[in-house]
Amino acid sequence: MSTPDPAADSGIRGTGVTVSGPTASPWLGILARCTLATTVVIGVLAVVAGVLEGPEGALSALLGFALVVLFFGISLFIGHFAGKSNPSGALGLFAVTYAIKVVGFAAVLFFLGTPDWLARTWFFTGAVVTVMVWQAVEVFAFSRTRHQLYEDETP
Repeated sequence: MSTPDPAADSGIRGTGVTVSGPTASPWLGILARCTLATTVVIGVLAVVAGVLEGPEGALSALLGFALVVLFFGISLFIGHFAGKSNPSGALGLFAVTYAIKVVGFAAVLFFLGTPDWLARTWFFTGAVVTVMVWQAVEVFAFSRTRHQLYEDETP
């Protein structure tokens, strides 16, 4: 006995359209999209900073970018690994991770201090631009994921 074909019931056989379900694990895809978009934008900003301020400006913008990507990337990695075993608990882990990251990053920056070569304006600009682009892409990518709210009926 063969299993029923959902496409046959919906009348879409032969059209190339398949039945869709929930997005299995969206976190790494969101991470890739956010990283790609912010890398392109920060590349342009680093070139501008390099032209206007020299290598220090470009490195400062890249450092701001790197810290933001690290900060947000940790959350998406945790969502990826926690979401597999406990999808509903991923949001709670995001909140706890966020608090730990804020304290951790503040402590690291406080104890390391500011390097002499850091161009503060370009560091700040790189970080803010990265946050804005990252958040916009993350919200857009997350809005495209599918979440199953109810169990499918069994035939």
